[in-house]
Amino acid sequence: MKTNLNKTFKAVIFDLDGLLVDSERLYWRANIQAAQELKTPIPRDAYLEIVGASPEKVAEFYHDFFADASLKDKFISRTNELFSLWLAEGQLHLKKGVLQFLQKLKKDQKKCIIASSNTKEVIEQILQKFHIENYFDFFICYDDVKQARLQAKPAPDIYLDAVKRLDMQCDELIVFEDTGIGVEAAQKAGLRCVMIPDLKPATIQDKKLAYLICNNFLEFSKNNY
Repeated sequence: MKTNLNKTFKAVIFDLDGLLVDSERLYWRANIQAAQELKTPIPRDAYLEIVGASPEKVAEFYHDFFADASLKDKFISRTNELFSLWLAEGQLHLKKGVLQFLQKLKKDQKKCIIASSNTKEVIEQILQKFHIENYFDFFICYDDVKQARLQAKPAPDIYLDAVKRLDMQCDELIVFEDTGIGVEAAQKAGLRCVMIPDLKPATIQDKKLAYLICNNFLEFSKNNY
């Protein structure tokens, strides 16, 4: 179904991991390798339970797999280390249609921001790696959420903060997310959310909450913008 949204929004809020870049697959792979190296009994698909979660929620999730807290810290540290290594090696890629969509939004003078559960350091590394930092007016990250004592996704806090900073009405904005956690957060904030699923397909609940569900940005741009 074609729904032209061009005149109905002034700004776009993007998630980052799994949406703009294929980082969730890299984190998943890093989780598996770190577990193997440390000989920990973590199921290969465990990461799918925390896709889109904040670093704090990730640490809480893995708590039950480790009797020793220091070993859990080593596991998380090694996961992040592997991710950074593979990022530097060029194993991370932009998702399909991302650059073309960002270029089109910039041409149309739409404001673009990122609202991510990842850290400031990682977000900056990714944006600089792909030379796309100039497409975004600003970003809100896990560090900001923690400092302001806000709740991470699926709470709406990060999106409510984005709306406040943009100084716009909710109906002037559109959100793009790849996870149910993100879709729920956007919906709770009163925002329209387009879901582009990554590691996990859209659930019945996601389909109820999302404004649209697309396979990639090329599909969205062709049919809805």
